[in-house]
Amino acid sequence: MKSDAIKKNPGRAAHRSLLYALGMTEGEMKRPFIGVVNSFNEIVPGHVHLRTLTQAVKEGIRAAGGVPFEFPAIAVCDGLAMNHIGMKYSLVSREIIADSCELMLQAHAFDAVVFIPSCDKVVPGMLMAAARMNLPSIFVSGGPMLPGSHRGQRVGLSNLFEAVGSHANGDISDEELTAMEMSACPTCGSCSGMYTANTMNCLTEAAGLALPGSGTIPAVYADRIRLARQTGEQIMTLLDQDLTARQILSEDAIRNALRVDMALGGSTNTILHLLAIAREAGYELSLKEISQIGDTTPQLCKLNPFGSDFITDLNDRGGITAVMAELAKSNLINLDVPTVKGSVGQRISKMEGADGNVIRPVNKPHAADGGLAVLFGNLAPNGCVVKKGAVLPEMMLHEGPARVFENEEDVTEAIFSRDIKPGDVVVIRFEGPQGGPGMREMLTPTSALAGMGLDSKVALLTDGRFSGATRGASIGHISPEAAIGGPLAYVREGDRIRVDIKNRKLDVLISDEELAARKPAVMPVRKLSGVLSRYAFLAAPSHEGARMLLPKEADQ
Repeated sequence: MKSDAIKKNPGRAAHRSLLYALGMTEGEMKRPFIGVVNSFNEIVPGHVHLRTLTQAVKEGIRAAGGVPFEFPAIAVCDGLAMNHIGMKYSLVSREIIADSCELMLQAHAFDAVVFIPSCDKVVPGMLMAAARMNLPSIFVSGGPMLPGSHRGQRVGLSNLFEAVGSHANGDISDEELTAMEMSACPTCGSCSGMYTANTMNCLTEAAGLALPGSGTIPAVYADRIRLARQTGEQIMTLLDQDLTARQILSEDAIRNALRVDMALGGSTNTILHLLAIAREAGYELSLKEISQIGDTTPQLCKLNPFGSDFITDLNDRGGITAVMAELAKSNLINLDVPTVKGSVGQRISKMEGADGNVIRPVNKPHAADGGLAVLFGNLAPNGCVVKKGAVLPEMMLHEGPARVFENEEDVTEAIFSRDIKPGDVVVIRFEGPQGGPGMREMLTPTSALAGMGLDSKVALLTDGRFSGATRGASIGHISPEAAIGGPLAYVREGDRIRVDIKNRKLDVLISDEELAARKPAVMPVRKLSGVLSRYAFLAAPSHEGARMLLPKEADQ
């Protein structure tokens, strides 16, 4: 056992003495040591209940013969961090989570690990750590929040952000906005739509690193507690089998996850995270490969924010197992890939697949191609992404004049001042991994436009990110970013820009010669310190996952 490094032989007497100080018994000293990473805190709704799940995990570990040791991980709530300086720290927290897990797991010689994430950057951060450490590993998420209810209609957090735009437009009263904010988030758990947190938890299950149901069972169900206990038991089986994270998180497993992502119409942020996770697993995933997968995978689901169904509805229809079973009917899923319990083929063998409503049949999908699309063009030579499944048909091809802004604050002010007009193409630059730094999500401008009824008339482009709760023609992750001289830095107010999602193109309609003759815009002065300074210096481009590079990589 790896833990023998801190507990075996006479030379480890001092180590054992420290462990006995915890109240351990001599019998426990002979058992496997299992790390339990609990991302509980008291500020994030998706994490406030994780003590209960962590306790169930530890009970499962003990029942199966292991000794659990709980330690914490940080968690940022993207909703609370939105539209202020806090969002610069959200993506950076993914790197801190991965690094802190590595530190704890290496320093204390754990034999295996159970990861308990819930929200946006915690899931990919822990997945990066799992791939990096390559221990027997398993995940159980905190589960999704139940949808809220307002005037007889189910609502999620995205609806509330859009309501702010409707309120600014004079369409709803102060009282109605207050009523919505009191009801949109009725329980603990990750926000109820197919936003980034829920998408990443679903993809963790699809990749085989979690038991069935981990992505979709609601946070407040007793099933979630039972699943946590079963997860604790199952990590001991993985340890006995010496089945490690990278053996499960193979190239084929990541492709399976991408197929599911396209079928679900998940968050664009998943593309960024899977690029980073794949690299930790030793797989150089590219946007071109993701584009090929998206072009050949039908979209089977349309969940909130673009549809009326929620994660709870998906769970009731069989969840991720049912989605994978339906995709397998067209040979789009690799069935031989191992999971934390059996192969993918074994996992889906008793599942019929689509219900015909929440999950469409593979031969009658919402769209023949996936819910996410990768675009290329003279504005994005290295690619960019859009949640195609959440774009209205009339916006699949859009051409209009550029309205150029150097940061999110300025464009938000322009929107609420009604300075953005139908037909415009809003450009938000210097918000990329290095330029932001931190590649902020910009849900406030996109939801404000939707709330004002402009999501059918205005496109948004950025080298930053858009929230998983975003809908509309919002194209993010434009690479290279403006801060390093990408084409976005050369766009001027009034330039004609064409967004052609069907043909996967994004272009500014000027000649290469004119573009090359221009001087780039000057990035606004930033006063950086601490972790943001380090991230700005070490951040990889978004088409490589925006992870923090090792110093030797940064020099190349």
